[in-house]
Amino acid sequence: MSKRAQQNNALIIFTRIAELGKVKTRLARSIGDEKALEVYRELIEHTRDVAKGLEVDRRVYFTPSPPDEHRIWDKKYFEYFQQSEGDLGERMSNAFKETFRDGYDKVVIIGCDCAELTTEILETSFKELNNADVVIGPAIDGGYYLLGLHEHEPDLFIDKKWGSENVFEDTISDLIKKNKIWYELPILSDVDTEDDLRRVKFLSEQKKLRENVN
Repeated sequence: MSKRAQQNNALIIFTRIAELGKVKTRLARSIGDEKALEVYRELIEHTRDVAKGLEVDRRVYFTPSPPDEHRIWDKKYFEYFQQSEGDLGERMSNAFKETFRDGYDKVVIIGCDCAELTTEILETSFKELNNADVVIGPAIDGGYYLLGLHEHEPDLFIDKKWGSENVFEDTISDLIKKNKIWYELPILSDVDTEDDLRRVKFLSEQKKLRENVN
């Protein structure tokens, strides 16, 4: 791609095709499948918008398989890839492996679950990879919403109970054992439950109030 001549940074975005009853299933148990689908579509659009603000190559990894075209992920800005088989750790590990194999020096991965994610946070993650081996964005639920690496680190993706409250803590333990230097981004919230959704809406309303005052 043309941008690769200017820099060697890549952003991996993990996403799921938005289908009724197949996305945000935990949230759907509280608000219903249709509203959960609507929330997920909004999250996808938010992720797209913050990603488009970056001067990096953007690789969207779909599951179950990439479409020919997608109304949100414009091929002018995003390359399409398919997530591999396996649990979340295996799929992320393989995506990193493929991307580093394609010649990138700094690679950051995110999902489409974090309404608080900003372009500035993504920019910081790539910037801090100049000084740290790993950049990680802790999530309130004990996981992480972002991981940035200089090289493929397969050990970070094994022996984890994905979706549990220990993922971030266990990943930090791995980094300590490997004598890695890491940088922690602000703690943010993924939108997986109705409480998460309420919190994000409250923060959004507070932000609008501050902007109106200023």
